[in-house]
Amino acid sequence: MHNGHIRKLVIAGGGTAGWMAAAMFGKHFGETLDITLVESDEIGTVGVGEATIPLLQHFHECLNVSEPEFLRAVRGTFKLGIFFENWRNLGENYFHSFGLVGRERWAAGFQNYWLRGRRLDLARDYGEYCLEASAALRNRFAISLNNVLNYAYHIDAGLYGQFLRGIAEESGVIRHEGRIEQVEQDPVNGFITGLRLQSGQRVTGDLFIDCTGFRGLLIEQTLNVGFDDYGDWLPCDSAIAVPTAVTGSAHPYTRSTAHEAGWQWRIPLQHRVGNGMVFSSRHWSDDEARARLLDNVQGAVLAEPRLIRFRAGQRRRYWYKNCVALGLASGFIEPLESTSIHLIQRGVTRLVQFFPDKGIREPAIAEFNAKMQDEINNIRDFIILHYHVTNRSDTPFWRQCRTMNVPDSLAHRIQLFRQTGRIAWNPGELFGTTSWAQVMLGQGLMPEQYHPTVYAMSKDELGKYLATIHRQVEEQVDQLPDQQQFIDDYCKAPPF
Repeated sequence: MHNGHIRKLVIAGGGTAGWMAAAMFGKHFGETLDITLVESDEIGTVGVGEATIPLLQHFHECLNVSEPEFLRAVRGTFKLGIFFENWRNLGENYFHSFGLVGRERWAAGFQNYWLRGRRLDLARDYGEYCLEASAALRNRFAISLNNVLNYAYHIDAGLYGQFLRGIAEESGVIRHEGRIEQVEQDPVNGFITGLRLQSGQRVTGDLFIDCTGFRGLLIEQTLNVGFDDYGDWLPCDSAIAVPTAVTGSAHPYTRSTAHEAGWQWRIPLQHRVGNGMVFSSRHWSDDEARARLLDNVQGAVLAEPRLIRFRAGQRRRYWYKNCVALGLASGFIEPLESTSIHLIQRGVTRLVQFFPDKGIREPAIAEFNAKMQDEINNIRDFIILHYHVTNRSDTPFWRQCRTMNVPDSLAHRIQLFRQTGRIAWNPGELFGTTSWAQVMLGQGLMPEQYHPTVYAMSKDELGKYLATIHRQVEEQVDQLPDQQQFIDDYCKAPPF
């Protein structure tokens, strides 16, 4: 227990995590809290994740951010979901959208009606009943007063950090440049008391946020909280990233292409394209992964490919004593479903909600940790699903993924869907029932039965029901402009 009032907040590390925290705390506590961020220009940021999910819009609302201003600053484009290629089988694709698919009825999800329609040869591809998926694959996008599209962004992570830094410093956050040489602790209770920089400067505080990346300088190297490794379930442990020149109009989705020992991302921005290969070092050498990536990019390569090592897993405690870990310092799953920035956002907003103004209390720490760990574990299961439920057996990597044991929580979800068509879901989980249905069906998990209320519709009624939904989706997509046209009118970034 720490009974003193929290008056000085110190953020160790910049990057996306550090500046998201600085911007949020500066905006909402800048008048009452002394906030300092320490970062070194000598230490680069990972900055691989340039795709987001829709909840980032809520974060920006809390900061009163203008969307066009933000998108011009980060040279961003829009994202309606992820196009998965070769994950189920070589040559087979599916789309995981941010939108709803079809129309649910009170007793049964839409997938039940689609499954019966499929067996009766009445149904189209599952994604054709989703506005976001259909719009994405036709490169259509718009925002209007009655907008019904659920969307996120593709962003330049480095530019995003600079954008947030501007917001933070306007709110009174002080940045100290320098490399942290020593983390000082109270000899009695072990609480962190200050950071000593190479210059000899000492930065003291009451509460510390660790944004030092994978090394976890405060939370792990100093406080030794421990790490739960998920490598047995998530076999990829390396990534190679490279930017390329723009070769055409940006499409409003992230592209994820499965390869022999991992998968490749393609993320279009206004000024360049982000590319990368996520792979298992047990199945591919760095040179093999690099060669495969460079053989499959479009446009001129703009920089030397960069190798990144990572461990899938999470810290056993996110908050310990007077230190809270955010971003890569707290753990990492992998970039497959673009959850890294979201987890920073959840950690920041949850810390605002749990802020220990009048002293640190153990029950609050325990609740914070439990909520963060539950969220990570739910995301972990969703990511494992992509690897485990597949028909691919063409390489040792995919054979390992198909046959590996999975967490009991995921095994239950798979069995429930396979046997009944129902989806296990708890309120508050990031990925909703629509996401689970899209990925399970997309990966080839077909239920053995569907909900009996489906039989309340005759064959003709079911056919009209499915046809009406599809027609309405097509009519809405027809009214949308090309994404590039919308970007040019709404948020086109100025030239460098």
